Amino acid sequence: MVRLATVAGVRAARRPRQRAAPAPATRTLISSVQLNRPQGKIIYRLVLTLVIVVFTLIFIGPMYFLFTDGLKSTQEAIASPPTLYPHHIYPGTYKAAFDRLDIAQLMWNTLYYAIGALVFQLVFDVAAAYSLSALRPLLGNVVLFLMLATLMIPATVLVVPQYVTMVSLPILHLNLIGTPEAIWLPSVANAFNIYLLKRFFDSIPRDYIDAAQVDGASPGRILLRIVLPISRPILAVVSIFGLVAVWKDFLWPLLSEYGYTPTRETLNVGIWQASQETPQNLIIAASAMAAIPTIVFFLIFQRNIMAGLTAGGIRG
Repeated sequence: MVRLATVAGVRAARRPRQRAAPAPATRTLISSVQLNRPQGKIIYRLVLTLVIVVFTLIFIGPMYFLFTDGLKSTQEAIASPPTLYPHHIYPGTYKAAFDRLDIAQLMWNTLYYAIGALVFQLVFDVAAAYSLSALRPLLGNVVLFLMLATLMIPATVLVVPQYVTMVSLPILHLNLIGTPEAIWLPSVANAFNIYLLKRFFDSIPRDYIDAAQVDGASPGRILLRIVLPISRPILAVVSIFGLVAVWKDFLWPLLSEYGYTPTRETLNVGIWQASQETPQNLIIAASAMAAIPTIVFFLIFQRNIMAGLTAGGIRG
């Protein structure tokens, strides 16, 4: 037996080893052979640098002119063709625009509308997404499909039906034009946020919910104690989207608030109203100040946005 085992071991040692199949190479626009050549590396880096610089200028260019034109005089700000840099800097333009247009009050009004819309969104959109994900109602997929189908409709097409609805709210027959609810309630019907929340809720392990149900927890208690604490990343993303959407909106606040509540106009509507009797460089400076909060907001929470958008894609 020992001899047979020895012979089998010798034969196994002499037997040629099978090489592991090489991993498939990643297909790219430039092959690895060309990229390893000195000339290929130089061309690749030049093209990459050129593409990055061009796209950076495309995105940063308008912001550059927005902030630099606020430092110019009125004649230089409206000059055609525009100057690439201020020939004479007027830093007092920003302070004059801040005081003359009452930017502080306009920012406070916009923040008030944005926070109110965010509260309504979190309450109703979370409830809708949780009901579609966990409760699985009859025809839930059909309802979700109809919600997502509304994303294909341009927002401007919905302005007139939305205005008619706010003039005479169905069932209650209330006129909400000129009230904060006219901005808050339309923001609730956000199919994109509902889809993001539902996708994240679907990725939560079902074992957590089943264990809570065994312990006798109600669906509302499961939502408050288990689902929402786990869903902080996607809630942060939805909150950011909701705040930014109200902050940058112009057409709907103009239709629903302009002329009804002069002291509660949003930032964009207030700047538009002042543009009729204010020098152009002051309007540009005010527009630049209006853009600063959203830019800072994005730079601070950009990681949260990307993490929240991808968090629901992995189960477990």
